[in-house]
Amino acid sequence: MSLEFAERMRRIPQYPAAETYEYGGELVKLASNETAWSPHPAVMEAIERQLQDLNRYPDPDRSVLRQRLAERLETTPARIAVGNGSCDILLAAGEVLLEPGAEIVYAWPSFSMYPHLAATSGARAVTVPLDSDARHDLEAMAREVTAATRIVLVCNPNNPTATALPIGEIDAFVGSLPRHACVILDEAYVEFSTLQDPGESLALVERHPNLVILRTFSKVYGLCGLRVGYALCAEDFRSAVDRVRQPFAVNSLAQAAAAEALLHQDEVARRVERVAVERLHLDGELASRGLETSDSEANFCWVSLGDRDEAAILRGLAERGVIVRGGADLGEEGYLRVTYGTRPENDRFLEALDEVLAQVPAGA
Repeated sequence: MSLEFAERMRRIPQYPAAETYEYGGELVKLASNETAWSPHPAVMEAIERQLQDLNRYPDPDRSVLRQRLAERLETTPARIAVGNGSCDILLAAGEVLLEPGAEIVYAWPSFSMYPHLAATSGARAVTVPLDSDARHDLEAMAREVTAATRIVLVCNPNNPTATALPIGEIDAFVGSLPRHACVILDEAYVEFSTLQDPGESLALVERHPNLVILRTFSKVYGLCGLRVGYALCAEDFRSAVDRVRQPFAVNSLAQAAAAEALLHQDEVARRVERVAVERLHLDGELASRGLETSDSEANFCWVSLGDRDEAAILRGLAERGVIVRGGADLGEEGYLRVTYGTRPENDRFLEALDEVLAQVPAGA
């Protein structure tokens, strides 16, 4: 007799994690939107100090980190939820807000975790195509909000298209929606955006009680391996998502590292500047090869392949030790999502791409 899994298990899509290919040399990883630089030395020291206490459970209230975030965001710790990555809070939001008969609205293509919320809860997913510039079509999304809508997701900058909207448009959009719909503004890449200062959106939470802002330490802070994210939100939302998550959800190393990382905003600024330089370089090089990219406001680009064979290009790059993400796994076939790496990494990608494009021409 085999195990009988719950029906909802069959609805949950497989998260399209980047593959690691067997390669005889050094692998260039431009597939997961990670930062190219290690954590700040002081962050590494904080992690080393915390290693002495691994025999103890982590602080279940994430007290130090929440207090430091509250100081940084000019709010109170009661309005800060901290999770095992921002995905942890996102999934918990689905658990506390969604159920059969409810609806969730989001643009598509967007972050690959969003379909999980409807699948796990039995709610109805309402997806809205991006506009002609690969950005969220907020007017079209607003038209889909009904009395049954519990969550509206806005990814800004959007993953995988790297596009963003000005914060004024987001403000007007949230203000136009009924208060029963929780708007989750996913700002995982906000530090890289040229359309706003990261602090600009924070005031929106005061104006709109139904707004939740999600952010992460995985990207600009370089803490992907420790998994820590947070939300700025109303106190009742924080209490609800904390109730449904497992105890000790954020490990002690992650808490210590994130709390220390917040003290080094000069390093954040340096990383953003480096990414901006590589964004100009790589996008310009791709344009010189006749490849169009969306207007990136993130640490990655969305590259149109036209009528070229996406799978063949991915395979050719992997054979040359370069991994990127294909659009087919991310919601729209015929694209590559490429993280901006260091200059040597980006140039190695371009070199490999030139070789592959010579073998997989347009129209082939």
